[in-house]
Amino acid sequence: MSDDTVVVWDETLLSYDLGDHPLDPVRVELTVALARELGVLGRPGVRLVEPKPADDELLNRVHDAAYLEAVRAAPQDPLFTGFGLGTPDNPVFPKMHEASALVAGATVAAAEAVWQGTARRAVNVAGGLHHAMPDRAAGFCVYNDPAVGIAHLLDLGARRVAYVDVDVHHGDGVQQAFWDDPRVLTVSLHETPLALFPGTGFPDETGGAQAQGTAVNVPLPPGVEDAGWQRAFHAIVPSVLRAFAPEILVTQCGADAHRLDPLADLRLSVDGQRATYIALQALADELCEGRWVATGGGGYALVEVVPRAWTHLLAVATGEPLAPATLCPPAWRELAQLRRPGQEVPLRMTDEANPSYEPWQPSGEPNSVDRAIVAARKAVFPLLGLDPYDPRD
Repeated sequence: MSDDTVVVWDETLLSYDLGDHPLDPVRVELTVALARELGVLGRPGVRLVEPKPADDELLNRVHDAAYLEAVRAAPQDPLFTGFGLGTPDNPVFPKMHEASALVAGATVAAAEAVWQGTARRAVNVAGGLHHAMPDRAAGFCVYNDPAVGIAHLLDLGARRVAYVDVDVHHGDGVQQAFWDDPRVLTVSLHETPLALFPGTGFPDETGGAQAQGTAVNVPLPPGVEDAGWQRAFHAIVPSVLRAFAPEILVTQCGADAHRLDPLADLRLSVDGQRATYIALQALADELCEGRWVATGGGGYALVEVVPRAWTHLLAVATGEPLAPATLCPPAWRELAQLRRPGQEVPLRMTDEANPSYEPWQPSGEPNSVDRAIVAARKAVFPLLGLDPYDPRD
């Protein structure tokens, strides 16, 4: 296996553009620009790969043929409705099928590079569109590129794929795609569905009848900061991944759990997000011989958060993490001000936050995070042969 890292990138990925909409492709443009300015994309062993659109055969592994035809047809009809399209969340835009298929194709290319051994890790920061369902668009997502990428891994012979979703929203579309497939473990940490779209992701969602224990959900209360989030992550994710023993790790790394994000109510810092990426890489190294496919996802603080968070992700995936105190280069700050006039542009790659945490223990007076941890562990740990009350599990 090569030690290289593939970054799937081409400016044509910016064509996934829903117009005047929270999911603005400028966040991806600024991420790649920041990573370039900091030398991350020029590191030894980093290869930029141009994506190709996913064809219908690949997309049909997840999406219905009638839905693909609707996505193709919708831009030609100004009155088009149906299939979740033509809504405020999912407006129709020119060449919608082509742009969406390209995002999916980029994640497929990342997955293929890692599985075939031409790279140890691969990243598609334009991907992570985890809400799309087989027959409809949802939550800003037209085609579900993580699910298409995982389906392709299964077709290539993967027997155990773990998917970890750290977006602030539940990874519902990926969970649904593999609900009855024991070969895929889906794990999602998110803000409680009682407070946030899509309204799913409760602890008792543990997989279909043929795949019990392969869906893991950790819904967290609004207001959770780094310490609580990290406590929950480390109380659940390493244990379920070790029990499942995946051959490859796929992650959705949405940056919208940050405290500045306008669409949700968790309170993480960029430093906490950086710590999560380091933990995910360590788990891939421990369990999957380093095989790790990472995608972007949500994130609506377009200048202040997403470029820094995903540049940290790219740094972790391509070698050494960037020091938190690293300065954002002046050329990048000028570009950010040009692209988003009036936005505050960060000076450094840190929020000057400490992402340390106290490991979970089953004793003491539980707070709201501990109650979420216990609910998740009670729901799924026994199905995986683990003790929900043993902190060693």
